[in-house]
Amino acid sequence: MITAAQLRAARALLGIDQRQLAERADLSLPTIQRMEASGGVIHCNVDSLMKLIAALDAAGIELIGEGSASTGGGRGVRLKR
Repeated sequence: MITAAQLRAARALLGIDQRQLAERADLSLPTIQRMEASGGVIHCNVDSLMKLIAALDAAGIELIGEGSASTGGGRGVRLKR
């Protein structure tokens, strides 16, 4: 699962705007906008979610889920080495 806050943070780490992410994920700009505007966990169809996560992974973003090992605990994102 990914939250809207994680998605915004991932974009910020990559230095890209919503349009660029939409292109990388092969999704429409309104889809990305809806994802980022949602509160909490993003709710969308599985295909869109898989495209989004694959695009972030290809760009070097690692999603950190609740309870996953991280120095600060909680959810987040980080760049892969």
